[in-house]
Amino acid sequence: MPREYEFAEKILFTEEEIRTRIKEVAKRIADDYKGKGLRPYVNPLVLISVLKGSFMFTADLCRALCDFNVPVRMEFICVSSYGEGLTSSGQVRMLLDTRHSIEGHHVLIVEDIVDTALTLNYLYHMYFTRRPASLKTVVLLDKREGRRVPFSADYVVANIPNAFVIGYGLDYDDTYRELRDIVVLRPEVYAEREAARQKKQRAIGSADTDRDAKREFHSKY
Repeated sequence: MPREYEFAEKILFTEEEIRTRIKEVAKRIADDYKGKGLRPYVNPLVLISVLKGSFMFTADLCRALCDFNVPVRMEFICVSSYGEGLTSSGQVRMLLDTRHSIEGHHVLIVEDIVDTALTLNYLYHMYFTRRPASLKTVVLLDKREGRRVPFSADYVVANIPNAFVIGYGLDYDDTYRELRDIVVLRPEVYAEREAARQKKQRAIGSADTDRDAKREFHSKY
């Protein structure tokens, strides 16, 4: 294993494997949208890329679709559902929405990974109300064991086990996105960081408690 992956338990997919699978999915998408009247500028396929994690996937998917003569228009959005730790907060917040209307357009939501499906389910139903001509979803990775709501993506590049994966746009605490491969992060790596994070939070909480106690003391005397 390369030195730069000393923090990884194993490589799930190499860069070459990822791109091969993406090209296969792009071919399926191109076949499915034949006869839909897609045209550059006038009626392109609208790709809604969910930042930050899907930026690499979106770029390679866009190029693969171009190889199959599928005209696209890009939209980028940003939502938040994961906190600073490893699990989803359970609440989805829209931080950045599409710039242009999707009404009457064929739309494909591009997501890096579907786990709980809370985010993708939320986005699908929200954009469905905006009256697109059609609405589908494509995900790089599908971790079905983590579902909290029933949801199936229309296109899946790869199914993965219940492990914390990084690389190719996916991150842990906003790091490791730049890796060319998709790898499993060693449990001890995030266990150590989580312990440090919790210690810091306890210290902040203790400081806040002391400050509140001092304020209460001074308010009495």
